Amino acid sequence: MNHATLTAVTASRWSQFWVLTKPKVVQLIAFCAFIGMMLALPHWPDRAEWVRILLSCFGIWLVASAAAVVNCFVEKSIDARMKRTAWRPTARGELSDRQALLFTAILCSLGCFILVTYANMLTMWLTLATFVGYSIIYTIILKPLTSQNIVIGGASGAMPPLLGWAAIRGEVHMEAIILFLIIFVWTPPHFWALAMYRVEDYKRSGLPMLPVTHGMDYTARHIFLYTIALFITTLLPVFYGMSSWLYLITAIVLSGIFCAYGYALYKNYSDDLAKRTFRWSLWHLSGIFLALLLDHYLL
Repeated sequence: MNHATLTAVTASRWSQFWVLTKPKVVQLIAFCAFIGMMLALPHWPDRAEWVRILLSCFGIWLVASAAAVVNCFVEKSIDARMKRTAWRPTARGELSDRQALLFTAILCSLGCFILVTYANMLTMWLTLATFVGYSIIYTIILKPLTSQNIVIGGASGAMPPLLGWAAIRGEVHMEAIILFLIIFVWTPPHFWALAMYRVEDYKRSGLPMLPVTHGMDYTARHIFLYTIALFITTLLPVFYGMSSWLYLITAIVLSGIFCAYGYALYKNYSDDLAKRTFRWSLWHLSGIFLALLLDHYLL
């Protein structure tokens, strides 16, 4: 094997490890953790605080990536039956179980070390608990057991801003819990919209996702109800005094559009509308947290 071929093989192997970390999902996790850190500070960060913020984000990124690899490892046979995930290296048998688990151990250990060193012990333990919650409680226990898996398991996905807050303050306050609640209530309509237009995939997988177990009408109705609950939840930062008019206007507009998508989906379902609802949910969460940041530092 010549040098060029060896380099290509090595690059391909690293790309396989990279995709197992679900980088797009982890980017959003790191972004929400970053916002939690910035909101925990009463002032613009100084140089030392920037170092702490960036290294803490990196630590959380690594542990979240480790959880994603465990998810791919555990669900490799399920992924192989679904068009959306059949391309993953674990589903295709391109990476061995040993390689996946070793990669997980390295990512998780390094992430925890960084959090203990540059954040604090509380953040490390909360992040490790989130890892266990997602990779074991959600992936192994809840996901194949109940159609409410994403509701209960969504607690793990809602942790990033709380982790970010703890990394800066060393404790958890009501503001962090409010940030947690926003993502917790956001998760079901976000994920169920995806599950609706991927329902045939989930039928093949054998997982008891809500559109499979209760039907499309039931799921659409619950998406709409959750978007209403989310509208109310996104107003909590204003009621608690965390944010002012800039965030309030943004939250009303973004959450109002999400409610409109939910209602449209409930009244007249189509796969295209479900896809647009799912995409809007991503813009919604990003916009909500960006508005929180801007309101915090500009007003």
